[in-house]
Amino acid sequence: MKEYGELRTLLGAIDDLHRAAQVLEWDQETYMPGGAVAARIRQVATLRKLAHEQFTDDRVGVLLDRLAGLDLNEWGADLVAVTRRDYDRARRIPPHLIRDLALASGQAREAWRMARSTNDFQRFAPYLERILALTIEKAEALGYAVCRYDALLDEYEPGMRTSVVQSLFASLRRDLVPIVQAIARCDRPDTTFLRQAFDSEVQWAFGMDVLRKLGYDLMRGRQDVSAHPFSTSFSIDDVRITTRLHERSLPSALFSTMHEAGHALYEQGIDAALENTPLAEGASLGLHESQSRLWENLVGRSRSFWEYWYPDLRERFRDQLGVVSLDAFYRAVNCVTPAAIRVEADEVTYNLHIMLRFDLEQAMVDQQVAVQDLPALWNAKMEEYLGVRPGSDTEGVLQDIHWALGAIGYFPTYALGNLMSAQIFACARAALPDLDHSMARGDYTDLLAWLRTGIYRFGRSRSAAALIGEQLSAAPWLAYVRRKYEALYPLQS
Repeated sequence: MKEYGELRTLLGAIDDLHRAAQVLEWDQETYMPGGAVAARIRQVATLRKLAHEQFTDDRVGVLLDRLAGLDLNEWGADLVAVTRRDYDRARRIPPHLIRDLALASGQAREAWRMARSTNDFQRFAPYLERILALTIEKAEALGYAVCRYDALLDEYEPGMRTSVVQSLFASLRRDLVPIVQAIARCDRPDTTFLRQAFDSEVQWAFGMDVLRKLGYDLMRGRQDVSAHPFSTSFSIDDVRITTRLHERSLPSALFSTMHEAGHALYEQGIDAALENTPLAEGASLGLHESQSRLWENLVGRSRSFWEYWYPDLRERFRDQLGVVSLDAFYRAVNCVTPAAIRVEADEVTYNLHIMLRFDLEQAMVDQQVAVQDLPALWNAKMEEYLGVRPGSDTEGVLQDIHWALGAIGYFPTYALGNLMSAQIFACARAALPDLDHSMARGDYTDLLAWLRTGIYRFGRSRSAAALIGEQLSAAPWLAYVRRKYEALYPLQS
């Protein structure tokens, strides 16, 4: 059909602009010289504005109208439906706001880096105020039925509402806090051997071997080093990840690698027929996060995983781990210790970090909290939720890059992804009764094939709710945590 072909051509060119901007952003986080910051900010902003202008052109709307309800090919109806949703949202945002946000986030990103390295929140505050003002302007342009935060949350988790997240988090917090308190009363495992000196190059080589075994295709991807680990996709055939290396924190690099590999496996598993269209992405950021958490925690922190990999790791680090048993190592990498840093948090307390950020974001967007008040509020909530007070703003309000990127409304998807991961993994276990034995052999092919068939290949053509197949609930994740940690700690809540 002529109109469908024209729409695909237009959307392909727009996708190319977005992907080109992502290449520039990836370079900015990895190899770009520091002196290129100003030019790079301008270049990315130009590409984002051009893509927005082309996407919101009247011709795209005309084509969508003509194609609505027609009998199209296998993915055609899904492409039209998803594009219509994106088009209607994008048309509400003026092009100047897209460019202003891109410029502001580029500037804020560099200010955040400097502020974080010098523990100087005031250096970042004016940039965050600008980001927040533009974000509120964007929310107002998008419109909302109940609360302003809904407009932002919907961008990352389509169809989700603030009230639903609040309800889920309230239920989760009610049952999670007693578990954390019960674990706190138990003796903690020895973790000192994880903080010895571990050669970075050996860590890197081990992580690369794990990546290959998981099924990450290095002919269609690569791993690099960055200050804040991330994944990015330039196409289904070019999905890249980064990790960070700490010589005195052995788990950091591996679990960062596995986390980002989960995102990348999802992107590499999207059906090739969806390439260069709006469908060639994850269904939602919550579902995307479910895959990073599934591979990092449900696989990577499982005993089955370490039954296969620990002898290899111990051989590479004989001086540090030669006398450490598998049981001791497994307990150490699953130690529950409330801490200030989100990305280093254990899987039990992690969701509490997200709830803190969710609360602050809502207050910021509702203009109930001033940017200048954030450090003190952050520290107070850390004490309330986790019983920990950050030693500095670098460890507190400045630890995450998301607000500098303008990604306000993003944080809830991390905890939603945790909940989704448990529901999905429970389904995988039911479908693959030999799963634990397979992982103990270092074999993840059946799990990856099951995920590709049931989730990955669909991209955005199916909603997260449709792919999960049941209502999102905190219960499966809580059941998983209780089962696992009752075996590690003598819990008495």
